[in-house]
Amino acid sequence: MPTLRLALSQVNPSVGDLAGNADLVRNWTRRAADAGAQLVLFPEMMLTGYPVEDLVFRRSFVAASRAAVQRLAADLARDGLGELPVVVGYLDSDGPPQVSGDAEPGRGARNAAALLHRGVVAARYFKHHLPNYGVFDEDRYFVSGDTLTVVRVGGVDVALTICEDLWQDGGPFAAARQAGVGLVVNINGSPYELNKDDIRLPLVRRRAAEAGATIAYVNMIGGQDELVFEGDSMIVSADGELLTRAPQFVEHLLVHDVDLPAASSSPGGEAVADSMRVVHHTLDAVPPAPSGPTVTGGLIEPVADEAEVWQALVLGLRDYVNKNRFPSVVLGLSGGIDSAVVAALAVDALGPDRVVGVSLPSQHSSEHSREDAADLARRTGLDYRVEPIQPMVDGFLANLSLSGVAVENLQARVRGVILMALSNQEGHLVLTTGNKSELAVGYSTLYGDSVGGFNPVKDVWKTLIWRLAKWRNTDAKRRGETAPIPENSIGKPPSAELSPGQLDSDSLPDYDVLDPILIGYVDGDLGRDGLVESGHDPAVVDKVLRLVDTAEYKRRQSAPGTKISMKAFGRDRRLPITNRWREHG
Repeated sequence: MPTLRLALSQVNPSVGDLAGNADLVRNWTRRAADAGAQLVLFPEMMLTGYPVEDLVFRRSFVAASRAAVQRLAADLARDGLGELPVVVGYLDSDGPPQVSGDAEPGRGARNAAALLHRGVVAARYFKHHLPNYGVFDEDRYFVSGDTLTVVRVGGVDVALTICEDLWQDGGPFAAARQAGVGLVVNINGSPYELNKDDIRLPLVRRRAAEAGATIAYVNMIGGQDELVFEGDSMIVSADGELLTRAPQFVEHLLVHDVDLPAASSSPGGEAVADSMRVVHHTLDAVPPAPSGPTVTGGLIEPVADEAEVWQALVLGLRDYVNKNRFPSVVLGLSGGIDSAVVAALAVDALGPDRVVGVSLPSQHSSEHSREDAADLARRTGLDYRVEPIQPMVDGFLANLSLSGVAVENLQARVRGVILMALSNQEGHLVLTTGNKSELAVGYSTLYGDSVGGFNPVKDVWKTLIWRLAKWRNTDAKRRGETAPIPENSIGKPPSAELSPGQLDSDSLPDYDVLDPILIGYVDGDLGRDGLVESGHDPAVVDKVLRLVDTAEYKRRQSAPGTKISMKAFGRDRRLPITNRWREHG
């Protein structure tokens, strides 16, 4: 059996940075060549970044992507890497955009993979299955491919596929079996969700069985707006054995020698398999088979849920700040658990020198909350400031007749004004700190504590916030470091402290009761009857659902934040603001 040394390049591209992404390909291809690779794989839409959204409709961008892939092929050859086959994702087009008046049926923008060899694009593949659920809108942007590309590399027939092709039965993987390929390459821009790694491996095994071939699965890492990609690249044999697996949330070159069946006959031109055309290509020459000891990429075991989520949130925040070129971040430090977790995430993502924490006490702020905020600043080393808000609140109250919730919201809005003023004056990105539970029920002040350009915990339920805080402290102690989050912030009852003795439980069910209802309603799309049948109190369900339904207008105006769940507010969950449908008791 021939042996191919595969190099899976788990890297972090940036949307729109064609030149920078091409440089990544050149640099990592050099590393792969130095490791003796015979075939190098890069993620889906590597050259453009992913997802490019409505940039697809800009013909100038499509033309730039098509030119960039040709230029990259030539540059690799000039780098002395032309003999090494490289598979890279990019944006292609064989017709006008589907939204234009001159659109042609079956033609348009393509989510494409190119195999680069000897200075040219030796083969292309267009993604067949186009996802149109959750965060994906690919039917809006792309035209589906109907041809499976098979390339003979080092005596092995290799089929090219892209991301969603792996998640659906039939199509390219069934065609690959009929074509008798030995290896299926699957390049991905697969966004992170908690426990998705537990789903991914069984899925790859099913496709390996369907294709009767080894699968090389490479996924990107990095943050892109609200999405974060965790990598988790792997190779799985035809019989389902996990041969090698990359770590999550870090750039990594996974190099592994794979024994593969030799191609059984001379390659044909075109054929039809499982309703797809199959087009064969042969590369004239590739780097010789590896000599010396067998190279293995190793197996990285998945980490605990809290560690996985923390890494996702850190990476999502870091890339949002750095890719958008913000020098630093600023957030309000209340002494409570949410702002403490956000501050710790920010310090882990950016370092303490790029994080400003501001205590904004009012007359209702407890002494322990002020002390807890200062304690967190000492523990993390961030830039800590105190800006009392009461004189500004009093100035408003001297000119406005306000009472009750209006006074509470005034305090939150004064805090928002101060944070935005610091942002304007010093260039910081304001981080807001509302968790998913609060966003769900509207327990936030519009233009007050919801102020900010990014929310690292937007998709984190309150009960998970506590778990993350405890995990982060335990992990710090395990490594002999100072725990970043004060125990008082973790242990005390949550409160907005906008009126005397106020607690969250005055307005909301306990979070241990609230979160399971919200998870069922928001993430699981359960109706009232389903929630009650699950064991929840009908009166509590009615109250919670009313709060969720009437807060849609607030959520529509909330800052973006890293998605970690199966259904994040925003791209995943799209409900009308004006909506009279209610789940009645």
